Amino acid sequence: MSQYFYIHPENPQARLIRQAVEIIKQGGVVVYPTDSGYALGCALGKKQALEQICRIRNIDLDHNFTLVCSDVSELSTYAKVGNQAFRALKNNTPGAYTFIFKATKDAPKKLQNPKKKTIGLRIPNNKIALDLLAELGEPIMSSTLILPNQEHAESDPESIRDSLEKVVDLIIDGGYLTEMPTTVIDMSEDTIEIIRVGNGDVSPFE
Repeated sequence: MSQYFYIHPENPQARLIRQAVEIIKQGGVVVYPTDSGYALGCALGKKQALEQICRIRNIDLDHNFTLVCSDVSELSTYAKVGNQAFRALKNNTPGAYTFIFKATKDAPKKLQNPKKKTIGLRIPNNKIALDLLAELGEPIMSSTLILPNQEHAESDPESIRDSLEKVVDLIIDGGYLTEMPTTVIDMSEDTIEIIRVGNGDVSPFE
């Protein structure tokens, strides 16, 4: 049975954030809020947790997971970010975007596209997520919480509890969220390509 934390979306309780991070560090799978619905997350290098996320979503290990980062400097540890892209990121994050970049040697192999050697990264505009990342001190390996046979991210924490309380270690209730997906922007080449229009405004990247 998972733990269930009610965390205030604007003023997250530091005690609960610390407890949540301890669960992540110990290899737990957590459900946490972002600016585009709820996500499943685990610590880097925790293979069993990653496999559990795959079982929950009914996806294979080749699925493109996202590295959720606290800020642009952390993101640039794992992605090759040029000056122009760095400025664009600085001006538009945190936000509801997933950025695709060429991976650096520090990027986990599991997160890279095997052919293109690219990686997807996010800096979410959600106070709970950002506090988790600050306390953890490293990115969270994440996948949008889209259950099998569903099209959209889960947005209702009570419904998530009914579905997943026996298969995850922690559910963080950060309130009812939007179901809109992130805007996906590919910056892995010299040109900027908008892959998917979602919750993030595309105009700064056109």
